[in-house]
Amino acid sequence: MANPRRVLFLPLLLLSAVLLHGQGVAPYQTDFPVEEFTARRNQVFDAIGPQAIAVIQGAPGVDGFKVFRQSNEFYYLTGLESPHAYLVLDGRTRRTVLYLSHRNEALERSTGTVWSAEDHAEVKRLTGVDDVAPVELLSRQTFNTMLRAPRPVLYVPFSPAEGEAQSRDEILGHQAGVAADPWDGRPSREAHFLGLLDARYPSLERRNLTPILDTLRQTKSPREIALIRKASELAALGILEAMKGTRPGVFEYQVAAAARFVFLANGARFEGYNPIAGGGTNAWMGHYSRNSDALKAGDMVLMDYAPDLRYYTSDVTRMWPVNGTYTAAQRTLATFILEYRSAFFRYIGPGVTPEDVLVKARRDMEAVLARTTFASPAHRKAAEEMLSFRGHLQHPVGMTVHDPGVIWGQPFREGMVFTVDPMMWIPDEKLYVRMEDTIVITKTGMENFTPTLASTPQEIEAVMKQDSLLARVPRLP
Repeated sequence: MANPRRVLFLPLLLLSAVLLHGQGVAPYQTDFPVEEFTARRNQVFDAIGPQAIAVIQGAPGVDGFKVFRQSNEFYYLTGLESPHAYLVLDGRTRRTVLYLSHRNEALERSTGTVWSAEDHAEVKRLTGVDDVAPVELLSRQTFNTMLRAPRPVLYVPFSPAEGEAQSRDEILGHQAGVAADPWDGRPSREAHFLGLLDARYPSLERRNLTPILDTLRQTKSPREIALIRKASELAALGILEAMKGTRPGVFEYQVAAAARFVFLANGARFEGYNPIAGGGTNAWMGHYSRNSDALKAGDMVLMDYAPDLRYYTSDVTRMWPVNGTYTAAQRTLATFILEYRSAFFRYIGPGVTPEDVLVKARRDMEAVLARTTFASPAHRKAAEEMLSFRGHLQHPVGMTVHDPGVIWGQPFREGMVFTVDPMMWIPDEKLYVRMEDTIVITKTGMENFTPTLASTPQEIEAVMKQDSLLARVPRLP
């Protein structure tokens, strides 16, 4: 006769396994084939040479009720979303090893299955790495072997890792604030890792891997471009919904919420950056994101917002009148900005430098300036000063809204993605006017990722007459 305890225990064990794995194994990305990750790692091998080893630290686990998001550099080379992971690229053998934590079954019963060291065969198949090992073997298998002559050079990223709604410039600014706080001063996680390497392996020669990875990320592959295009199209849909919901008395956070709902409803888990939804003089602050004020008739509202769609984002901005109709002065400024954008678009293409584009676009705008009647001398002065400002061709965009690298001082290359952002400032009125689109350099010219997003005053006014999602949202008394 069977032991009744065993009979009861077996179904419970099977049920535990089903609950543990949910609808199957841990998820893995489907945007890139294994060959693309292998090609990226091979470029790192070529860059560091045969007498070096590169180590890339993944993101830590979350510290609350949050969704884990891998760091950009680690995801760029593996596509793997697993916390406390390390990637080793050994230039001596051109072998790649992933070091992963062991399975935490108690946690996975609560949050879902995560790739672990126990999944070594499947992780190798998905990512194309040569081996997968438990993280506790990292020192013995990697750092300890580097102590024997001839010692290889160790490449590690020196810059902070980018995560959800982060760009390196913003992270560095935050860390400067932490360092300046006499009651804080904690090092970043990356600095802590470098400190541990110094303490445990002081004889190792370390070099900065960040410039190598930045160079790789500057030119986007066709699959990366497809994701940025989709993120841009989704940003456009969100901004259109925000336009429809804009009325006097509506709060800035409400129009931002309308856009964010569109992002989430279309599969974006995160935001590329916190929404900028500044009404009136709030738009004067370039990165205003408090979004707490009510919108007022007669003002313009500026929205700068895009989703993080499977680790890629965009950067799109529009301005529109709160009451749905442009004043004559607002219409003139918006039209002048639009003309400048068109001038940039005419000249951007492969082999052309940003400096060349700026000179040609300014030349075209001289005639536009001459024929435009502005509402005041201050508006005309702002338009004139706008033509001497060089920052209208802005920053790279990709895995972050301010992606690593620069666009100035070099010819445009196919696969470069960046923003075109004509803007002007009218200090007397604390009025900041701009229009921003994300574009990519193609073989023969450029592609604007949001060509159908309302841009002219007439198009925007027509959109604002449409029914809005916000009007149907239940409100608390």
